[in-house]
Amino acid sequence: MTLASAIPPPPSVRRVFFTNLELGARIGILEHELRATQPINIDAEFDVLTHHVVDDHNIATVLDYRQLRNAIIEECTQAHVNLLETLVEQVARRLFTDFPDLVRLRLRISKPQAFSDCDAVGIELEQSRTVTP
Repeated sequence: MTLASAIPPPPSVRRVFFTNLELGARIGILEHELRATQPINIDAEFDVLTHHVVDDHNIATVLDYRQLRNAIIEECTQAHVNLLETLVEQVARRLFTDFPDLVRLRLRISKPQAFSDCDAVGIELEQSRTVTP
């Protein structure tokens, strides 16, 4: 071990992101939306406070992004939600609760079948919190 590898790194922020996570969700206020699931697309960025040197053999030294993905999927598919605004806030609240090292998120949820004359309509939410290292 070298002297440099023995010194812990300063706290830093690592960004995790998802692009175009596609799910079926029960969302909307229109009659056809109340009867069936519809596709939603999710793009997300997460800034995560790091405390450890990354150990390539120990997933516990990083945020396991499978857990982030699972929380998003669970929150988006567990019950009918009327508004995208409600859903994006619910997902953000869940992620900040479940992941204490999460310091900022940008979450975009869109409905690609809402209108025939555009690719999608959606809501983007950005939130931050102060975390003391």
